[in-house]
Amino acid sequence: MDTIASLFSFITTPVSWVIVQFHSLYGAIFGPDTGWAWGLSIVSLVILIRICLIPLFVKQIKATRAMQTLQPEMKKIQERYKNDKQRQSEEMMKLYKETGTNPLSSCLPILAQSPFFFALYHVLNSIASNDTIGVINTRLLESAQKAHIFGAPLAAKFTDSSSKVESLGATLTDVRVVTAIMIVLMSASQFYTQRQLMTKNVDTTVKTPFMQQQKMLMYVFPVMFAVFGINFPVGVLVYWLTTNVWTMGQQMYVIHQNPTPGSKAQAAFLERLLKHVTHHGKTRSRRERAVVKAIVVKGRDRNEHERKFINGLSKAGLAAQSDGTVAKSDVATVAETEDGTPATGAPKRQQPKRQSKSQRQSGATHGSAKEAGDSGAKTSLSKSDEPQDAKPAGGKSATGGKAASGGKSASGGTRSKAQSGQRKGPQRPKSPSKK
Repeated sequence: MDTIASLFSFITTPVSWVIVQFHSLYGAIFGPDTGWAWGLSIVSLVILIRICLIPLFVKQIKATRAMQTLQPEMKKIQERYKNDKQRQSEEMMKLYKETGTNPLSSCLPILAQSPFFFALYHVLNSIASNDTIGVINTRLLESAQKAHIFGAPLAAKFTDSSSKVESLGATLTDVRVVTAIMIVLMSASQFYTQRQLMTKNVDTTVKTPFMQQQKMLMYVFPVMFAVFGINFPVGVLVYWLTTNVWTMGQQMYVIHQNPTPGSKAQAAFLERLLKHVTHHGKTRSRRERAVVKAIVVKGRDRNEHERKFINGLSKAGLAAQSDGTVAKSDVATVAETEDGTPATGAPKRQQPKRQSKSQRQSGATHGSAKEAGDSGAKTSLSKSDEPQDAKPAGGKSATGGKAASGGKSASGGTRSKAQSGQRKGPQRPKSPSKK
């Protein structure tokens, strides 16, 4: 570690100068020889470095979003060369080169602050060795050696011997307890930061090298901090714990305000935005208009969460405009198809239910019976309209016969049978009886 730190000795003078300036500020408040003055100086150094790295962090976010847009192409390459891993890697690298993206972009902030980390380590190690470095002279060196954080000197390590710790005015137990707690907090904060990135802010529909990289970092970095942390001075542990907490808070803000498309964080973000827009009936800020505009521009390329957001606006009687604003819609409910195109008010045509063979035969039987009944009714109705054959009132027919009293009456059984409809079809005329 000392050899690596010596490689960044060129930056130790600026780092030591920044620490001394902050120490003069906090020393006037808490006292120049207190752990608060030196500890807050290191914390302020971390905050200053991370503020300077914000443009690099923004570039990292943009590069990550570019990786997200390449996921459909990555999926095609994976499916096409699923049996040839070497060809798959070659096509992936070719895609990265053509689009100008870098899958290692998430490591840029860590790589950028590494020189400051090793420079601070070199400064604190020199203080522990009672050597002046940079702008830290003999008076400041004595003040730094007297500074303790919760009983542990700034330059003390977990692996130091009891004699070396006693020379710094502390006990070995205090040093090891403080350093162990700080190492655990440092590793836990790093693990939580990577875990929330993997579980909330990654589109899990497509497996990419970026996801594998993040999953690896989620387990590798905490182990690295736990292993190497025992060789870090207390001041360096303060530095690294502070930068981990800053990274965790920064990551939480990005997940809450600018989530990755297709992730769980985007679903929660759009749900909050939908409630806010429907409550006020409009987009109230430039950021909200930018989000709505980006969703409208996507059209058919919207993901599931974005289609749900557009449908939610439609159900509330609102319609998203191309400039990011929302307006009242004439149609209260407009559904959206799977490809992202709106399906307007005309009802869908109902398809007839499929019937079984027995149901079709039963329906045919009922239909034929109904038709027979209808034809019978029509026949009887047509006959009732036709005039019946006139019959003589007397007992004999036109050629003679029995009297009416001897035969059947006209209002008797024959008429009643004809009226009752028991005889169907045309009646045959009776032939005259032959004597």
